[in-house]
Amino acid sequence: MPRGQKSTLRAREKCQRTWGQIQGHQGAQMTATQKKKVSFSSPLILEATIQKKSAGRSGSVLKKPQRALSTTTSVDAYHKKPYKGANSKTEKKQSFSQGLSSTVRSRTDPLTIKTNMLVQFLMEMYKMKKPIMKADMLKIVQKRHENHFPEILKKASFNMEVVFGVDLKKVDSTKDSYVLVSKMDLPNNGTVTRGRGFPKTGLLLNLLGVIFMKGNCATEEKIWEFLNKMRIYDGKKHFIFGEPRKLITQDLVKLKYLEYRQVPNSDPARYEFLWGPRAHAETSKMKVLEFWAKVNQTVPSAFQFWYEEALRDEEERVQAAATFNDGSSAMGRKCSKVKASSSSHA
Repeated sequence: MPRGQKSTLRAREKCQRTWGQIQGHQGAQMTATQKKKVSFSSPLILEATIQKKSAGRSGSVLKKPQRALSTTTSVDAYHKKPYKGANSKTEKKQSFSQGLSSTVRSRTDPLTIKTNMLVQFLMEMYKMKKPIMKADMLKIVQKRHENHFPEILKKASFNMEVVFGVDLKKVDSTKDSYVLVSKMDLPNNGTVTRGRGFPKTGLLLNLLGVIFMKGNCATEEKIWEFLNKMRIYDGKKHFIFGEPRKLITQDLVKLKYLEYRQVPNSDPARYEFLWGPRAHAETSKMKVLEFWAKVNQTVPSAFQFWYEEALRDEEERVQAAATFNDGSSAMGRKCSKVKASSSSHA
């Protein structure tokens, strides 16, 4: 396998592991197989506590979280193979134990708790489509943690982006106001269906990334394999993404973000996913690659093989736009000549 594809496979596993910790309590529930695969030597742990509210509640922070959403990535240590010597088993156990204690400490760390609360506040403001003021965010963080506000805001913004596909952008430097902008135009502010729920844009971007990296067409088996590693299972309602099968085979297909079709000549019938026309219109291979790079805390060029394909796609888009503009200009000149000719005859 080419070196570029190997590095991408490792990055994809990190992406899946990042999302795979969504339910929280990952240390206690991890299987023996997962223990072997995941390195806890230097994990970067970012958590966001998402709490459900009734429709009539205000945007204030609730005191009792109902669910925990956490993302965990191991950046450098994941690529290092353990030494296969006499002490390798002992080293693995020590690494795992250190990682678990690090995970537990992170959940009780004041800055992590404040990050959780800020993510919840940002999500409520996003749902209500209200501007976000720095002064209000500082109230969430509280005065004694005010010096750490830039760090807390950075972590909260990261969680909003990689989990929900929503960017935090500053709109007025004089008033220190911000706005949350979805990376795509899914209806109902990203929740897809009306009513309560969370934005599905982050999940959609992940699916588009899998399809892209599988040669622009991914079998249903590969999609579910990816989703299962994110702890999203067929037939089991997810507390963020709802009923996953309905979402990916009906809702996103109906909205034309995904195409879901039978594999030609398959018996028994098998199905595959492709990008839908709205996905092609609202995003690009490069933007999806940038999203994956963000999740893995790297740059798009790290995905060498797909980066080159994304560059070609960008060039084709520019050429297509230029051709369209030239055609529109020519048509405009032709219409002007016809009008001028008609006027002279009159």
